[in-house]
Amino acid sequence: VQLQASGGGLVQAGGSLRLSCVASGLTFSNYHMAWFRQVPGKEREFVASASWSWITYYADSVKGRFAAFRDEDKNTVYLEMNSLKPEDTAVYYCAADDRGPRLRAGRADYWGQGTLVTVSS
Repeated sequence: VQLQASGGGLVQAGGSLRLSCVASGLTFSNYHMAWFRQVPGKEREFVASASWSWITYYADSVKGRFAAFRDEDKNTVYLEMNSLKPEDTAVYYCAADDRGPRLRAGRADYWGQGTLVTVSS
């Protein structure tokens, strides 16, 4: 199984970015997909998730600004990030698990390599 995340970069506060995560080696429609982020020296935190039935969950800190969605034909999960803030700066990871609660708790079966998002003030 491979999860290939991309789309990170440098953006000014108030700007937008879209992250992508392409999954291979698994039956995408059987898996919940999620995004996490981590800042050096801090624990990894849940950001958002999207199931095959289009149920989504979000951390309070990103509600109303971020949106997670999937393209089943492309085996891809996206994270649309709007109104970005400097505190959104982190390495963002995608993850996959066939159990939603376990995924959101950070105990996913599969993890991608991470993509860096830097938001300047």
